[in-house]
Amino acid sequence: MVQVLVLTGFGINCERETAHTFQKAGGDPILIHLNDLIEKPDYLDKSKIFAIPGGFSFGDDIASGRILANRIRYRLEKPLKKFINDGKLIIGICNGFQVMVKMGILPLFQKEFQQLVTLTHNNSGRFEDRWVRLKVNIQTPCVWTKDIEIIELPVRHGEGKFIPKDNIVLKQLKDNHQIVIQYAKKDNSLANGEYPINPNGSIEDIAGICDPTGRIFGLMPHPEAFWDAKLHPLWNRLKLNGPGEGLRIFENGISFANSHL
Repeated sequence: MVQVLVLTGFGINCERETAHTFQKAGGDPILIHLNDLIEKPDYLDKSKIFAIPGGFSFGDDIASGRILANRIRYRLEKPLKKFINDGKLIIGICNGFQVMVKMGILPLFQKEFQQLVTLTHNNSGRFEDRWVRLKVNIQTPCVWTKDIEIIELPVRHGEGKFIPKDNIVLKQLKDNHQIVIQYAKKDNSLANGEYPINPNGSIEDIAGICDPTGRIFGLMPHPEAFWDAKLHPLWNRLKLNGPGEGLRIFENGISFANSHL
């Protein structure tokens, strides 16, 4: 069974939903506090997937994810680099995505932790809590979105606007197909910045990116919040039943780890 390390502590508050969804997907999740992981980084050696869940780490002080990003990078950089070089998987959701970009674990062009993109305050100037439609780039190497073309998931964030450092970084993301998911309209065309279809004003409607290998994935929407069909707000009207679409992302991660690690 695939062991999944799910980070907890300091304001992370979606760890139990994340662990539960990994369990539903066939994994063996272990919740671990950041301080315990810093003290015993060998937990990473025993795991095949590392998850940084959503929440409000350190109260979003300074900027969402900044303090947690610094603590992880400067206390766990060496074991994390080994984890990545061993071909293992990482997923960061919402605040976890914010952490990943601010510690430079994404987009990871040169296998060095370097911040080249950020997630900042929504254009609306307020916290956005709504369901969104997402279009998956079918050319992406991302293992987490295999066989998914369209998916609906909830967002709940105040700093979800994706901005690359410059047009050079944006072009590299495009050329490498590292832009994994983008906000989309009901006809599956891209939101083109239209609010609230694009809830935060992200450049190019970007909702999630991966590293060049496709094993490291960060996204603002919450797939763990749609592990069951009845969690969709229109489940009754649409007569939805069974697993939710978000579960497929976790199943893809578990499946890849089972077959490749």
